[in-house]
Amino acid sequence: MNDLPKDAYGRMKAIAYSIKPQEKESLALANGKKHDLTLISNELNERTVSYALGKEAVIVSPYDIVDRKMLWELKHAGVTKIITRSKATTHIDLKEATRMDFKVANVPDADQSIENIARQTIRNLNAWGTGKCVGKACCCQKVCEIDKKKVKTEADNPPANHDRYGQTGN
Repeated sequence: MNDLPKDAYGRMKAIAYSIKPQEKESLALANGKKHDLTLISNELNERTVSYALGKEAVIVSPYDIVDRKMLWELKHAGVTKIITRSKATTHIDLKEATRMDFKVANVPDADQSIENIARQTIRNLNAWGTGKCVGKACCCQKVCEIDKKKVKTEADNPPANHDRYGQTGN
C-alpha cells in the first residue's frame, strides 16, 4: 500500500495566506497533519503568489484580493482550488474563476468563529482531496452534478399545488 501516491489518501498541498497568530493553532488542530498545509502571515499579492507554486489549493482571507490578474497568476502557479476563510466571496472574481475552471469554496456557516472557520476549511480540503464536492460551501458558478441531481429530483417530485388558502388541490 506504500506504493500509492500521496494524493491517493486524499492529501492535498495547500498554502494559507494572511494567517493571524490566533488562527494557526485552530488550523493545525483541524488539519491533524492530513494535508500538506503551509501557513504564512503574508497576504496574497503579486510578490507572494510564487509561494503557491506546486500547491493545489490556496486558502485566503477576506482581505486577499483574488481578481482576474491574481487568478491568472495562481493558474500559472498550478493552483486549481481556492478557499476563502469567510462567508463573503466579494474579494474573489467568481465569474472569472469559473471561466478558468477554479473550484472555489467558502465558510457558509453562521458560526464565523476561528475554530469553525478552521474546521470548514479542512472539510473543504478533505472533500476535494477525495474527489467530492464541498456541498453548500461551493461557490462555483457552473452547474455541477449535484445541481443536476437536485433539478432532476425536483422535476421527479414537483411540489404539491396549494390553493390561496394553503390547501393541497386535487
